[in-house]
Amino acid sequence: MTNESVHRFVLGDVEVIRVVEWQGPFVPVSGLVAETAGEVWKDHEDWLVPDHWEPDTDRLVIALQTWVLRSGGRTVLVDTGVGKGRERPGSPPFHHWQGDLLGCLAKAGVRPRDVDVVVNTHLHIDHVGGNTVEADGEWIPAFPNAQYLIPAADDFHFGPDGGYGSGSQADGRLIYEDSVAPVHRAGQAVRWDGRHRIDEHLTLESAPGHTPGSSVLRLASGGDRAVFVGDLLHSPVQILQPCCNSNACLDSEQAVASRLRVLHRAADQRELLVPAHFAGATGAVEVRRGGGGFTLNPRPTG
Repeated sequence: MTNESVHRFVLGDVEVIRVVEWQGPFVPVSGLVAETAGEVWKDHEDWLVPDHWEPDTDRLVIALQTWVLRSGGRTVLVDTGVGKGRERPGSPPFHHWQGDLLGCLAKAGVRPRDVDVVVNTHLHIDHVGGNTVEADGEWIPAFPNAQYLIPAADDFHFGPDGGYGSGSQADGRLIYEDSVAPVHRAGQAVRWDGRHRIDEHLTLESAPGHTPGSSVLRLASGGDRAVFVGDLLHSPVQILQPCCNSNACLDSEQAVASRLRVLHRAADQRELLVPAHFAGATGAVEVRRGGGGFTLNPRPTG
C-alpha cells in the first residue's frame, strides 16, 4: 500500500504537519520487534488491526514519514526518510527506493529553501536519506538554508572515526557518505550532545540505546505538550511491553531505560507521543498509566 498524505494540526503556537511518503505492511513482527510476546498481538488485535498489524501475514504496518513543525517563524523537519535512488545493496527493502520527500513536502507547501532546521533523531538508513539530493553527480544538502542538527554520539559512531558503525548497518559507509558527510562539507551540520534548545517551544534531548546518539524532540507550547521519539518505539505494543526492544537497538539496557523514562514523562505530563513510524490516521498516541504499566489510545488530532 502506498499512501502519500499530508495532515495538519496545531499544538499551542506550533503548527504540526505530518507528511507521509509511504505506509503499509512492511516486515514480519519477528523481523523488527521479535522480543514482543506473541499473545499481546492477539489480545489487542481489535485496535492493532489494520493500522499497526496485518495478522494474516504477521507483518508490521508502518509509515515512512517526516514531521514538519512551524515554530517561532521557522520551519523545522524531523527526520528525512530513506531518500530516492540510493545504493543500499545490503538493505533490500531500501535499495533504489523511490521516495519523493521533496514532492510530498511541496504538497504541504514546504519548499526546500524555506526549511530552517533539519533534525535527524538518529543516523539510521530511514531517517537521513532525504538530507541530500544528487546534483551533477554529487550529493549536496537538499535544504540549502537549513541547519542540520546531528547527535554527536551518532556522528562519531556511524562516521569514519567510528568505523561507519562497525557493521551495525549493512550499508553504513554508503549511508554516511551520501547522506551525512555532504552536510558536513557544506558547513551546515551542527553536532550536539545532551540537550539542545532549538527555540522557546522545541528542545532536543538525548535518549540513547537504539543508537548511541538517539534523541527525542520535546514540544511545549501553551498548555500543549508532545514528544517526537524517533525509533524509541516501532510499534504500540512496545508501550504495553516497554522492556521489548526492536531488533535494531544497539544497547538493549539503555534502550529500555530511555523508553521507560520517556513513557513515564509522557503519561505524567500528558505529552502526545509521536514515534517515527506509527501508521494509521494520526501517527500519534496518548499514553496513560494503567494495569501497573501503560495504556494508550490514538490521538484524535485535527
